[in-house]
Amino acid sequence: MKILRLGHAMYVFTTKKGNQYLVDPFFEMNPGCPSEYQTEEFLSKIKGVLLTHGHFDHTSGLGKLRKANSSCLILAQYELALILGQKGFDNVYPLNFGGSFDFGDVKATMVPARHSSSYGELEGNPIYAGESAGYVLDFEDVHTLYHSGDTMIMTDMKLIQDLYQPSIAILSSSGQFTMGPKEAAYAVEQLLDVKYVIPSHTFPSENSASSKETLDKLLQAFPVVGNMIEKDNEIKDYLSKHQRTEVVVIGYGEEVTFE
Repeated sequence: MKILRLGHAMYVFTTKKGNQYLVDPFFEMNPGCPSEYQTEEFLSKIKGVLLTHGHFDHTSGLGKLRKANSSCLILAQYELALILGQKGFDNVYPLNFGGSFDFGDVKATMVPARHSSSYGELEGNPIYAGESAGYVLDFEDVHTLYHSGDTMIMTDMKLIQDLYQPSIAILSSSGQFTMGPKEAAYAVEQLLDVKYVIPSHTFPSENSASSKETLDKLLQAFPVVGNMIEKDNEIKDYLSKHQRTEVVVIGYGEEVTFE
């Protein structure tokens, strides 16, 4: 199983069968996403999309994805799925907490997250989009992965670990709008029992950005992004004495294989 990070909180998972699944599409304003992963050729290969919530930095790439790949199935929380249906997205599968969808080589189960959710906040008044979610992804004959989505620390993580036994966790850890590195490290130490943890929901610096121009524009429009730059390694510092879990920092546009 391979994990490709496309910037901020967007990832592509490639299964042993070669199928690709994308979490939280965010393209045009994403300074971490390399241009080669925004082409119709690449997007046409995506078999399924999983949405954690409706905010623009998790859904604004849906239009580009639909144009390149209209048959791609979109999993979304119930209220968000209804909104997308009203917006003309035809292939949307609604879920709610505890619900699952089996793609064949990966089973996706929606689990709770503690975070707000709205849709269209850059276009006008935000539309209520249900509650935010995370996912447990059970990959066929390999790892089970917990993707926290945008969330604060919560004791539900212990239940998720006990029930689904993930070996990999992707945890939001940027602070500002989600838990920060300290809270994410506590979750690893006290609530989860994973072999690998991947920090998420951060932004690149000028040196690590795929597009410096996009980063500059994003910082001008949303100065708070500056509080979430280069946070990935901070969780590693907090977990420096924690031997049970390896912190895997994935660069923007980098793909890592987990056997």
